[in-house]
Amino acid sequence: MAKVLCVLYPDPVDGYPKSYIRDSIPKIESYPGGQTLPNPKGIDFVPGELLGSVSGGLGLRKYLESLGHEFIVTSDKDGPNSVFEKELPDADVVISQPFWPAYLTPERIKKAKKLKLVITAGIGSDHVDIQAAIEAGITVAEITYSNSISVAEHVVMMILSLVRNYLPAHEWAVKGGWNIADCAVRAYDLEGMHVGTVGAGRIGLAVLRRLKPFDVHLHYTDMHRLPAEIERELGVTYHPDVYDMVPHCDVITINCPLHPSTEHLFNDQLFEKCKRGTFLVNTARGKICDRDAVVRAVQSGKIAAYAGDVWFPQPPPPDHPWRTMPYNGMTPHYSGTTLSAQARYAAGTREILECFFEGRPIREEYLIVKGGKLAGTGAHSYTVGSTTKGVEEALKSA
Repeated sequence: MAKVLCVLYPDPVDGYPKSYIRDSIPKIESYPGGQTLPNPKGIDFVPGELLGSVSGGLGLRKYLESLGHEFIVTSDKDGPNSVFEKELPDADVVISQPFWPAYLTPERIKKAKKLKLVITAGIGSDHVDIQAAIEAGITVAEITYSNSISVAEHVVMMILSLVRNYLPAHEWAVKGGWNIADCAVRAYDLEGMHVGTVGAGRIGLAVLRRLKPFDVHLHYTDMHRLPAEIERELGVTYHPDVYDMVPHCDVITINCPLHPSTEHLFNDQLFEKCKRGTFLVNTARGKICDRDAVVRAVQSGKIAAYAGDVWFPQPPPPDHPWRTMPYNGMTPHYSGTTLSAQARYAAGTREILECFFEGRPIREEYLIVKGGKLAGTGAHSYTVGSTTKGVEEALKSA
């Protein structure tokens, strides 16, 4: 029987919920473009439950243990004495989420002699060293589209919160003030602004569609150009690279995967190309931005404000400068782990496990690596290489 090692974020500080503020979540029939939702043979959870924390266990325990598999769930993932490190050498399957990633470095993959399948419960598998997985013949899969709209909604929320100066204005109310001038002095209308997305895949395109009704000027850059009919529908301007796009933009949102070609893409040189007072939102991956370059850009005013929910490493150390730099709207990484999204990616994880244990093919759109090469979505969205470098050093200093 297999050993399934699952890394999930800790339960709420006041304990696993006994009830929820809503009785149900809306039922989504299909994703934009027609991709079907996960379709496992069964699920052992109620959609809308907290599944992404340790006690939730992605709703997998009953299924896996009924088949005789060993199922270990932990939030202890970092360092040589962590539960993850100790259990990894004889694990057949590893599951983790981007929000609390189990970093699979080349060193860890070498220790995992039995590892055959790595599942990202969500989207974005950059916490797995893709090159090392390819060389080891490990299959890497994720639940494509499961939380793309969740993140796109979050992007729009963060853009509006920055441009409208929402967070500082809210703080004045919390403190008992009525400081209208202090609220308004950094508040603007989004209408008429030029908004650009780096990446126009599932998330980036969903952001563009949601922003169009705000009467903004839309821009994008991507490795793959959108069909001409979509460009016309949205009135969006294509740019061949990010350096060409950013000088035109008042607002920039990052919606591309992290891979060697995008690591530290937003650095001092790129920020110099931006308009003074550009608003920047990053819900993709923290390492797409150079950490200290972001701080310098915000402090200088080149970037008016920076918001996002992605950091490097995750969780970030308490002294990470993005926590305290001025004009930031940072949160923990939760945009893609709403209760609605959890129901989809938990079901998708179950679907992949059913395929794996029954010897059936995993959906092409879920595949990142298979058979020693990039596959499926991975072949379309990733480049071969490593983006886990620096994890161990960063975690030691946490």
